[in-house]
Amino acid sequence: MAAAPMLMSPPMIAFVSRTLALVALAASPFLSHAAPRAFEDTMAQRTQACTACHGEQGRAGPDGYYPRLAGKPAGYLYKQLLNFKEGRRHYAPMKALLAPLSDSYLLEIAQHFAQLEVPYPAPQPTSAPAAVLERGKQLIFRGDPAQKTPACVQCHGQKLTGAAPDVPGLLGLPRDYLIAQLGGWQTGQRVAHGPDCMGGIAKKLSSSDVAAVTQWLAAQAVPTDSRPQATLPTNASRAQCGTAPAPQAVETLPAPTADTTLVAKGAYLARVGNCQGCHTAASGGVYAGGRAIETPFGAVYSSNLTPDTVTGLGRWTTTDFWKAMHEGRSKDGRLLNPAFPYTSFSSITRADSDALLAYLQSLPPVQQRNRSHDLRWPFGTQVALWAWRTMYFNPATQKAQGNQSAEWKRGAYLVQGLGHCAACHSPRTALGGLTDESSLSGGTMPGGGWFAPSLHPTAAGGMSPLAQENLIALLQTGVSPGRVTSGPMSEVVMGSTQYLSTSDLKAVVLYLSRLPADAPAKRSQVSTAPETRTFLEGGKLYENNCAQCHGAQGEGVAGAYPALNGTVAINRDNTANLIQAVLHGGYSPATQGNPRPFGMPPYQLLFNDREVASVLTYVRQSWGNGGSTVSELEVYQARERFTR
Repeated sequence: MAAAPMLMSPPMIAFVSRTLALVALAASPFLSHAAPRAFEDTMAQRTQACTACHGEQGRAGPDGYYPRLAGKPAGYLYKQLLNFKEGRRHYAPMKALLAPLSDSYLLEIAQHFAQLEVPYPAPQPTSAPAAVLERGKQLIFRGDPAQKTPACVQCHGQKLTGAAPDVPGLLGLPRDYLIAQLGGWQTGQRVAHGPDCMGGIAKKLSSSDVAAVTQWLAAQAVPTDSRPQATLPTNASRAQCGTAPAPQAVETLPAPTADTTLVAKGAYLARVGNCQGCHTAASGGVYAGGRAIETPFGAVYSSNLTPDTVTGLGRWTTTDFWKAMHEGRSKDGRLLNPAFPYTSFSSITRADSDALLAYLQSLPPVQQRNRSHDLRWPFGTQVALWAWRTMYFNPATQKAQGNQSAEWKRGAYLVQGLGHCAACHSPRTALGGLTDESSLSGGTMPGGGWFAPSLHPTAAGGMSPLAQENLIALLQTGVSPGRVTSGPMSEVVMGSTQYLSTSDLKAVVLYLSRLPADAPAKRSQVSTAPETRTFLEGGKLYENNCAQCHGAQGEGVAGAYPALNGTVAINRDNTANLIQAVLHGGYSPATQGNPRPFGMPPYQLLFNDREVASVLTYVRQSWGNGGSTVSELEVYQARERFTR
């Protein structure tokens, strides 16, 4: 008998994957030393964030961990993209890549890879004993009635090439990948909508059965006609697999008669505040809460805002809701954690608060109990919250705003209130208080280590009309000349600012344009002909990996890839966002004005800390840029923050 396989944990898989990826670096087609291909406005170009790991045309990565995408059923690929995005499959780089993309764009990506017909690799040789292979073949074609394990061909087709619309093939996959996926099903790292048939089947397999099945599958050649089977015989049990259960009916109060105008106003205000972004967990009901909000003191879990009468806002009055928004107090009088940004919401009007509640109480109710916060003692106690509020919070009062225009006042109201821009874009004290609520001078965000830059104009003369126009475009679409949004700001654009009216966006930008100008940044003294080892290594890495999209001189591609020469983001003293971008890649948000964004590959498994530092140093000191050197320690610290 062959030795039973060890089912690796996700951290071990990631470590092995990184090691193998680095060994295979020189052989990777994406990282070849060939001249960069010309830019093409195609889905192949847009999905380079996928093929960097999954291989050219989605043929599969070189390390046996990233599977083939080409030719798999579109329905299957689409479901897996949703599963990663919504938390049913767990792999942080995939989740980060997919977070800013719409479901319709995910479907288009799935359809792109599904229609590709490219050769499969040769089968893997096996030294498994005949008895092991025979056991694997039995499980695949006949199953095991004794342990109630169905045959694989029952769902995956007689040729094991899958079946339309959503069943994948099992041939042409490395044995390591097959083992990892079965291990994921067994441990719950991979799940599907219930009934989760594959999870139940995998849990019945012993280690020796996993070895037998994977040895046999990996050793088989893919048939000439490798297309998924068009249909499968009708099977009642299969038809139920992977379908989401219908939500259970819950007892609720009769829906109040709401003024449709008031509800529509509240819906718009909810967009302004991006309420859904925090109050919807990846795999939970819309507005039903449960999303973890990371703070320096632990995780705070958002609450249920649906009108369920037991777990949500079904029994809240307008006065109850106003106290939460204006005073930071719950219906029962408890002090709320300031991760709910009532320090900003306190400044909204009572009329807007009432409209917001009217909208929330018009939503379908979801019965989902609120989760207790996971905060270190004593930060979650009422005494600690009282002490914090005495230092950092007073309910807002209307302030005189001089002779400012109505447009400026509207912009100030949106930025300082429901927009709660200061929550991210202002520095905080060691206790998490804002040093100056209106400063908007930039701050490091907890959790992933992103830096929210200053929103003040950078020139003494303020923000030019062209700069204002470009900022409006950035907030509407996620892209503007030379700039793209990434990280947490992508969520803001996707869930909030793209839906703001043009007049409100103009008001916001007008207000920001009249903030006091930041002091000019100090430019580093950079040699005109740097010859450091770091710089030279970074230049070669840039040439082989970045120039195809960002240009040989960092000029970028309009509407697709941002320029790297002379931009504020590249020359900013704080390098956190640049490091995050190289490590984790990503897409700009799929918005109404830019529904099919281009992606950047994640390099966290391909570049070590020194290489990330080298390529960023090269970019920051080339083409007229005057940024400082990026250190290996900075990259190490950023990587550690992400993995904790």
